[in-house]
Amino acid sequence: MFISIDIGGTTIKYGVVDRAGNILKQSTMKTEDNKEIFVKNIVTIINSLKDEFEIEGVGMCAPGIIKEDGFMVAAGAIKSLYGENIKKEIEEQTGFAVTIANDANAAAIAEQWIGNATNMRNYVCLVLGTGVGGAVVINNQIYAGSNGMAGEFGWTMINELPDEGDIEVATLNKKSAVVNGLCVNYNRKNLLVNKNAKETYDAKEVFELEKQGDVIAKEVLTDFFTNLAVGIINVMSSFDPDGILIGGGISNNKEFEERLLKQIKEVKSRHASINRMSKTIETPVLMAKLKNDAGIIGAAFLIKEKIDS
Repeated sequence: MFISIDIGGTTIKYGVVDRAGNILKQSTMKTEDNKEIFVKNIVTIINSLKDEFEIEGVGMCAPGIIKEDGFMVAAGAIKSLYGENIKKEIEEQTGFAVTIANDANAAAIAEQWIGNATNMRNYVCLVLGTGVGGAVVINNQIYAGSNGMAGEFGWTMINELPDEGDIEVATLNKKSAVVNGLCVNYNRKNLLVNKNAKETYDAKEVFELEKQGDVIAKEVLTDFFTNLAVGIINVMSSFDPDGILIGGGISNNKEFEERLLKQIKEVKSRHASINRMSKTIETPVLMAKLKNDAGIIGAAFLIKEKIDS
């Protein structure tokens, strides 16, 4: 059995996972943005669980750019972990073997273990949330890149660049992320029409507003799906994967799934070369299966893989 810890910007999810990928126990605690307190809390979690279960090792995942040796180039919203190696500290303080990986990478490999990528050797995951994260799996192994940065699909530019200023406005992060894309773009356009409008950061509200006849919601959602489809087709062309998985909370929405697949089909039909190839090559786009448990399950798989090897 393995202790598995999914570190988020506001919440740490942790639990015990067996060798079949079953979560035997699970809980949460607040994320403290202070390195010393953070490490102390993780060690406390490990010490409390090792008395209850026969633990082989500890798997962790976190946001940001993480090198193979555990050095955290970046850690998302947890600023105190930038430039730190908590993997090494936790190993020293607990005596357990520890792995730490980017959270999207962990979620992706979990899908191969017991999710919707069990029959895939080469696949890509896109995770839609505040931004657009992702992961690349090649020959059953996570491809992290030279600096642990592979899979940052949100940084890819999919629109014409502005003449001046920050060119990130043309990226997938600003066009098809759920918060920084869909919701922020709706709020911006809506406030131009009504300065007293209430802002929303819930994609479900934008979908509902469209159903109620909100013209801005319809316009923003049309752009959202078109830009996301373009980004996905770019990934298909670049990697030629066995499939593409879409994760994040919005992937639970059946309407989202249906509209995205329809838009991908429409955009592909207008690309002459890709459309010709689609008669013999069809890359499936699937919603991720494991949802909020993907990080915990994936982190457990990675420490299991290390110990078994």
